[in-house]
Amino acid sequence: MAPRAVFASHNPHKRDEVWAILSPLLVGWTSADLVGAGELGVEAPVEDGVTFAQNALIKARAVATATGLPAIADDSGIAVDVMGGAPGIFSALWSGRHGADEDNLRLLLAQLVDIPDQHRTASFVCAAALVVPGGPEAVREGHMPGRIAHAPAGGGGFGYDPIFVPEGYDVTAAELTAAQKNAISHRFRAFTALAPELADL
Repeated sequence: MAPRAVFASHNPHKRDEVWAILSPLLVGWTSADLVGAGELGVEAPVEDGVTFAQNALIKARAVATATGLPAIADDSGIAVDVMGGAPGIFSALWSGRHGADEDNLRLLLAQLVDIPDQHRTASFVCAAALVVPGGPEAVREGHMPGRIAHAPAGGGGFGYDPIFVPEGYDVTAAELTAAQKNAISHRFRAFTALAPELADL
């Protein structure tokens, strides 16, 4: 039996995280109803959009076209207010090498070294997209506001989590449990908003 939708990612951990968010909201769906693009051998497209929403749609459209199935995708990153929203869509390669998490966050800390606390506000941003072949498209955004710490702390999470203090907390996202982080995360908020569109499938 064919899956109901494809998640446009080759990262099984990310697929599992998204399924954990969506599964309570999609009555009648099972884990087998959402497969990762990597499981189907779909190649990742070039992400040349200039916004999170554009890149999420690029990924979802490519997978929907390749598989003929509804596709969901996300694009996310961190936006620092005093830097005009940077790193933004370039978050994963801010230091010049894709996915070099420690280099990325250390460069960001260096760029903010003289910025006082009141001007270190930032948000994690996620755009979640749904594309149905020959049908509708939808994009929903989620934000997790907070501020940039002065030094990394915590061993959990990934990316910029060790230097991001969520609003209402005095610890970094890397010091929260997975359940605590997922309950307030930008990805949780984006996919929760997208879930009614998926349920209509």
